[in-house]
Parts: sequence; structure tokens; C-alpha cells
Amino acid sequence: FETTEYSFETLSRRFQEMAFLNKGLTLKLTDERESAKATAGADSVDAAEPSEEETARSVTYHYENGIVDFVKYLNSRKGDVIHQSVIDIEAEDKDRLLSVEIAMQWNTQYTEGVYSFANAIHTHEGGTHEEGFRAALTSLVNRYARDKKLLRDKDDNLTGEDVREGLTAIISVKLGEPQFEGQTKTKLGNTEAKTFVQKVVHEQLTDWFDRNPNEAADIIRKGIAASTARVAARKARDLTRRKGLLESASLPGKLSDCQSNDPTKCEIFIVEGDSAGGSAKSGRNPMYQAILPIRGKILNVEKARVDKILQNTEVQALISAFGTGVHEDFDIEKLR
Repeated sequence: FETTEYSFETLSRRFQEMAFLNKGLTLKLTDERESAKATAGADSVDAAEPSEEETARSVTYHYENGIVDFVKYLNSRKGDVIHQSVIDIEAEDKDRLLSVEIAMQWNTQYTEGVYSFANAIHTHEGGTHEEGFRAALTSLVNRYARDKKLLRDKDDNLTGEDVREGLTAIISVKLGEPQFEGQTKTKLGNTEAKTFVQKVVHEQLTDWFDRNPNEAADIIRKGIAASTARVAARKARDLTRRKGLLESASLPGKLSDCQSNDPTKCEIFIVEGDSAGGSAKSGRNPMYQAILPIRGKILNVEKARVDKILQNTEVQALISAFGTGVHEDFDIEKLR
């Protein structure tokens, strides 16, 4: 390449990641390019000539607790946590030149955030180390839940997705001869990594559960709640699908539809309340503009489970008005 422009933000993120993955390591990044100094000088509110130290953009990263601090950092932006202490797992097999570090903590959110690394390389596509972690976690939680009577005999096992709902975890393995697969070489293929991680997680997480029964019960109850919501969401989707088949011509009662059937020319205005709907209706172009009044403050779907979303009257009205279906039934070609 004739010219190469390094991104300070990209390098900064990578330096921070490396500092998290290597506990106790201090990394400092300083941008001494003239463009960076000029930008810093322009942003300064002080009219005096800034010193070189003030104008050079610099960040320093140091994490004494390594990936434990990584998990705390990630969870700090995700609301409350289910248990205060981060679960910390470490093991090494010197004969096979294989080691693993895992830090994990559940939060109250509904999405999982599991990130894996091999020799400090982010394995975006996962691999055998992730497979071992997931298998051990799901098996252990189900066994523990049944032993403690948190799951009844008639209850189905929790799925991996149920168990990992709200989980933030960092999996970091180090190998003597890593084997990377996939088109981008970001998937670990070493079979020994799976069996090693699976064994370590099962042993050490079982020990943590036994030493922290209250926190373990809270984690399992969250998984059970996720399972209940998953079943309810499936039933709600099935109901929505059946209603769509039986009532394909039905539309929300308060929708003031437009005359055109060409979705490239039509638009829908979603307004709050009937009074606003009346005003909008009188000022619209009925050929291409539809009006749908929504009652009150609509549900925040980003923070709600799927079953609650699909049971919401206002959301149901939107689904019917758009006509595209939802989830696996979504088809943009059906847009009205």
C-alpha cells in the first residue's frame, strides 16, 4: 500500500483487549502524529500554546484481575447482576501445553455475551473451546437444578439458550499448537481444547455452585424463567401465525388504511391516541398515507421478552398493519 492510516480507536480497543487477556500487563498507546496534535490543539479551550504532553493523545491500560475485570467492564453497561462476584476458573495442563481462563457472571438482561479467545486471538466463530464450555455449562446446570429440586421430574431440561440468557463470559485458552479453521481463521479446531475445557468447567463450576448455593439457585431460576418465556413465545408465535392464516384480510380496527396497494409508494403514520389520529386523518393523502393510532406509551420491546411483546395489543396492531409476519415467518415481500 502506498499509504497506511492507522486508526487510534481501533488500536486502542485492541490494546485494551490485550491488557484484559494478560493480567497485570500495562500497555500504553500514544498518538504523536501531527494530525493528532493539530486536532488536540484545535479542541483545546486554552488559548495558550499546549505542551507536547498535552497534545499527544495517549491511553494506558492495566488490569490486575485480567478477564475478571473484562467481565465487570462488559456488565457495567448491562444493568444489574444476578450475583455480585465474578466466577473465575483457571487450569493448566503443562504436559499438553494447554491452559484455560474463564470469567463469567449473569446479569438481568435477556441476551448472552460469550466471547472466546485462543492465544489472545478473538475467535469470532467460536470453536472447540466454546463447545466444551457450552456443553459443560448446560449439563451441569440441569443436573444441579434436578438435584436441588428446582426442576421437577415432569419439567423439560433447560436448553443452552435458557442457561446462557443474561450470561457474560470470557473464555481464554492458550495452546502450544493452535489449529484455526473457517474462512477467516477465527474458529479454533483443536479437539483437545474441548475435552479439557469441558472437564475444567464441570469440576470448578460444580465446586462454585456447592459453595454458593443461594447464587446458584438465582442463576437457575433465571434459566427457568427464560425457558418459561421461550415456551410462551412459541405459543404466541403459533397463535399469531394461525390468526394470520385465518384472518389474512383482517386489519386493526383503528387503522385508517390507504387506497393504494403499492408498498413502494405507501406510508403509515403511527400517532399517539385517537385525537391525534383524527387530526392526521383529516390532513393526509388517503391514496398513499395510512394512519394508525396507538394507545399510550408503547412497550419497550428491547427490554421485554418475546412472549410479552407478542401479547401486547399495540404490537399486535403494528404486526397486522405491516403484514410481514414476525420472526421466522417474517417476509418483507408481504409488506402492505
